Amino acid sequence: MRKDIYKIDNSVEKILNGKNTLFLDVNEFKLVASKLKKKDYNVYYPYKDSEKVILYVKSIPKVTLFKIKSYSKLRHQDILGAILSLNISSSYLGDIIIDNDNYYFYIIGDLSDFIKNNLNIIGNSKVLLEEIDLSLLENYERKYKELETIVSSIRIDTVISRIIKINREEVINKIKNKEVLLNHEVLTKNSYILKENDIFSIKRYGKYKYIDIVNNTKKNNLVIKYLQYL
Repeated sequence: MRKDIYKIDNSVEKILNGKNTLFLDVNEFKLVASKLKKKDYNVYYPYKDSEKVILYVKSIPKVTLFKIKSYSKLRHQDILGAILSLNISSSYLGDIIIDNDNYYFYIIGDLSDFIKNNLNIIGNSKVLLEEIDLSLLENYERKYKELETIVSSIRIDTVISRIIKINREEVINKIKNKEVLLNHEVLTKNSYILKENDIFSIKRYGKYKYIDIVNNTKKNNLVIKYLQYL
């Protein structure tokens, strides 16, 4: 928590001194923006639908976009783990994009050469990095699979249990083990009632967005719609 507070305060100070922040996730952005006036900063979105952004005052900071070349399929968590294992703070890392069998990530600052020279294995796969023009993905939009399922309630533990097909006790253990994020923060209450557009992710199971209740069954269960991130 102290580290999070430091990052927020440090980001505010950078803007007030005419500098740019590092990458901010959705909640960090909200907290930093709440301490500033809108005229104090601009927001840089690396691509149309990006979740992590950078605040700046005058000029857009240096950002590098890498494409990962791999003969094997890669997972988001493996890419993230490999980058962070290089002792790079997650604040320097923007979004990781998986588009079919194409893999990309953003880095801020002068880390391009270091990344190229040191990131050569992800998971068990050898990889090559290619620095590509930022404009190639500026209009990229995330892809989702739209799904429906039947649940007895929209408590988050009930919904997760249904979506990933494990029992509620296992879901509760995952929550206790901090394996579930809700709106980019560690979930602490398994009784949380989902609201429209809540985003939640489960370690090793993926990321989802809750949309709404779309119908009721004859047995008074609920038909809900949700999106699975691809």
